[in-house]
Amino acid sequence: MFGRNKGSKASEGDLAAQVVEWRRWLHENAERSYEEHETTDYVASVLEDMGLKVHRFDLGTGLWCDVPAADGTSSKDVVGLRADIDALPMTEDTGLDFASANEGVSHACGHDAHTAMLLGAASLLVADPPPQPVRLIFQPAEETQPGGAKKCVEEGVTDGLTQLMGLHCDPHRPTGEVGVIAGPITSSNANFGITVTSSGGHTARPHETGDTIFAAAQIVTGLTAALDRRVDPRAGAVLTFGSINGGSAVNVIPAKVEMWGTLRSAKRAVWEIGEELVTTSVASIAATFGVEAEVTYTQGPPPVINDEECAERARAAVVSVFGEEGVGTAEQSSGGDDFSWYLDSVPGVYLRFGVHSGKGEETDLHHPGFLLDEDALADGARLFDAFARG
Repeated sequence: MFGRNKGSKASEGDLAAQVVEWRRWLHENAERSYEEHETTDYVASVLEDMGLKVHRFDLGTGLWCDVPAADGTSSKDVVGLRADIDALPMTEDTGLDFASANEGVSHACGHDAHTAMLLGAASLLVADPPPQPVRLIFQPAEETQPGGAKKCVEEGVTDGLTQLMGLHCDPHRPTGEVGVIAGPITSSNANFGITVTSSGGHTARPHETGDTIFAAAQIVTGLTAALDRRVDPRAGAVLTFGSINGGSAVNVIPAKVEMWGTLRSAKRAVWEIGEELVTTSVASIAATFGVEAEVTYTQGPPPVINDEECAERARAAVVSVFGEEGVGTAEQSSGGDDFSWYLDSVPGVYLRFGVHSGKGEETDLHHPGFLLDEDALADGARLFDAFARG
């Protein structure tokens, strides 16, 4: 069906080659959020070849399955392992032989590696059954707002779980090192759009109409300034505009200007009040300049806050795979991840997984030239496996 050997159980001897093979197929066949149909079919086929029963999400993409515990075990714990399967809507520029064949879509965030590593862990767990059941979650649409994890939780994927682990490739961390921390590790993330409107008019007579361009400029600077005075600076709030569009002629005040941006925070409290802060501040600034301003606010995930006990379990797993020298620190990032939605239901831990070989330049996440060290993938599978075994 997929034009390659999917493989089945991967022994220690062939694990590295098999995980790389899985990763390369996923990379070449990258699919956008909620469009991961071939990816889902591929993952399902690999897992079914291992003898596992697959459950597809009602979302239409993504799946989960349980690996049974070893015979004779009686633990009531169920440990979860999560990987995200979607790619980004951006063109790849890596020159790889297995670069994305889908135009305008690429795994520039390493989700193909996450998925391949979790498939590798599945193979290890099947070959040597764990002391308690393990749930494998292959989640769609992490790169959207509010994130596919929220819908997976609503479908009950965390029901019965006692602990959960996820990880993310870190291209600024060397292969063989994993960042482990208890407490906050990511920030919240929300998207917003602002549409500024007026009757429009001639640039020679801005007093006769609402100057949408000028008002938009005041919103860009004023909204950031307002948050500086209404939010505790220790909350690490970051408001940034990424798009402004309006006007087509030098001597015409346009009737509409559209702007889009993001609001992130290290504190859940700011995530909870972010929409109110943005909408009231924008309305106040717009009224000052005689324009209308409509805000569209899409609430994203809250910060990921690692459970202390899960972090200790993860640290022990890292030591078992990489040794003490493999344990690194991890500061809280202003980036977000929808892994946080799971943590409203089950304690968990999110790790920074080093994938830089030390050769060549580091390429950042979400960069068209993003590269990772494939030699890290087999150990990533072993790390998932080690956490599951406790």
